[in-house]
Amino acid sequence: MNVPRLERELGIEAYATKSLGIGGRIRWFPEDFIVEEILLDGSKATTEPKTISSLTSRGRYLVCILVKRNWDTLLATRAIAKQLDMSQERIQIAGIKDANALTAQHISISRTTPEQISSLKIKDIVLYPLRFSNEKIHSKMLLGNQFHIIIREITHSYAKIEQRIENVQNELENAGGVPNFFGHQRFGTKRAITHLVGKHIVRGMWEKAALTFLAKPSEFEHPESRQARQQLWETRDFAQALHNFPFQLRQERMMLSHLAKHPRDFVGAFRRLPTKLCQLFVQAYQGYLFNKFVSERIKRGISLNQTQKGDYTVKVDNQSCLALPIVGFKQPLSSGTQGEIEREILEEENLSPEHFRISVMPAISASGGLRTALMPIKDLRLAKPSIDSVNPSKRKVEFSFMLGKGSYATVVLREFMKPRNPVTAGF
Repeated sequence: MNVPRLERELGIEAYATKSLGIGGRIRWFPEDFIVEEILLDGSKATTEPKTISSLTSRGRYLVCILVKRNWDTLLATRAIAKQLDMSQERIQIAGIKDANALTAQHISISRTTPEQISSLKIKDIVLYPLRFSNEKIHSKMLLGNQFHIIIREITHSYAKIEQRIENVQNELENAGGVPNFFGHQRFGTKRAITHLVGKHIVRGMWEKAALTFLAKPSEFEHPESRQARQQLWETRDFAQALHNFPFQLRQERMMLSHLAKHPRDFVGAFRRLPTKLCQLFVQAYQGYLFNKFVSERIKRGISLNQTQKGDYTVKVDNQSCLALPIVGFKQPLSSGTQGEIEREILEEENLSPEHFRISVMPAISASGGLRTALMPIKDLRLAKPSIDSVNPSKRKVEFSFMLGKGSYATVVLREFMKPRNPVTAGF
């Protein structure tokens, strides 16, 4: 089955299932894609949390539920920090949530009060104070996320939709889950360049990294943004670009304000960005390589549910599961057949794990690790197809499921939908 060009560019080169998909579109409304965070202690962030009238205990951190609609997580925390007149570093999260969605997650804010939080007024962002704590929120607290998703604009008959969903579901159950690809939003679907920026960073090609981030246009973005990027790509005039770039391109403008004064200091330009964002560039390239490892294993007909000699395993719910490397300066590659796959791909990339030790910005160096090759889909619930009220001649289906931390709902949905164009399908 053919995989869309955009997905191949992200290293996602195979499906786990051979059954036909139902097509359709996600994210017609942000409320069609709801993400609710779950912590290891069972705490769940809901999009409609209960309001707590008073908090009696004290602690260094105020833990809140952040509910956001159509906001990038890092930009949301930056906006909160700016309105509260504090450093963004004082706000901690367990994980990054989808931007084009309605999401709820736990955050902690140091040295603040519920009264200060109640004064916050940012469109489509609400904070609900929960409790004080002496422990800040961090990634090791995260269990996973609950998803509630509506697929609209399905053109097939009710019977065909149900049959195709059943076929895919049976295949996934037999496979033991879905390939644990890093999903589309990890790279930016409308402008899939984060892994390319990361690739140039780890190779020390800072000018190329900066120009890729700032000036590489995409056919899917707003025409004003595309034109500004295209002009910068042709002229390399950073001062003029600062004048041309729309104000909503906040991160790009941060870099341009530096390059307008210091046009050769590309490392300095990246230092103007939040450290977390620069880490995400490097991590996106790691994600791309991991996707390539998984794709090649699938294409060679090697199971993701059974290990071979030389494979890594990790314990998940007291079971040993196949794991593949996330390339980094501390993580050895697999051995055996899987190791051959990994070495071939790194040779094609002209790359070694040591490249992920970034001396000029040590904070964004990446040591690597292991990631399970499969992700189980927990508590999968499917409503029967019904009329799509937005498109009355078409159908919709509602999905609900839970995934472990670091796994992507869009990777599950692509198996059921088999979109020809992930961008127009809302990915």
